[in-house]
Amino acid sequence: MSKGLIHVYTGEGKGKTTAAFGLAKRAAGHGRNVLILQFLKSRTKDSGEIVIARKAGINVVRFKDQTTPLFDPSVDLKKLKAAIRKAITFSVKEIKSGAHDVVIMDEFITVLSCGFATIKDAEKIIAAKPERLELIFTGRGAPEELIEAADYVTEMRMIKHPFNKGVKARKGIEF
Repeated sequence: MSKGLIHVYTGEGKGKTTAAFGLAKRAAGHGRNVLILQFLKSRTKDSGEIVIARKAGINVVRFKDQTTPLFDPSVDLKKLKAAIRKAITFSVKEIKSGAHDVVIMDEFITVLSCGFATIKDAEKIIAAKPERLELIFTGRGAPEELIEAADYVTEMRMIKHPFNKGVKARKGIEF
């Protein structure tokens, strides 16, 4: 594989994780080893993306000891930050290992924008990247430093969303 690039999928709109999982399936379809690391996802629900990714042989690690206060307002923020620190250490180790062709840091940008990690953490992740690794970050609120470091940047812009009319997330559509 040639030189790997850095991707950022950010913005307020729907589709950042879906775009990253689409890239993962494409890479796996060409025999590449893909690892997806999920931060701040639901503790109990496997999304349809996870189900199909695992069927395609993609390794998905959902850090189950963390969820966003948006999903669970009773989250202990001190414990959440500690869990994220542990997950970042694990992520850097996996990236450095050279075992993967593609690594997706799903919702890592949200971790940054919520203040649970710093741009120095993102820099540490990028510095660990072997030259051939394709590295993808998703989440809302990408900081300018990450945008500058990236080769691809896509912003998903919400124009209209049924959530604003009280429609809850639907299995197979939103998750």
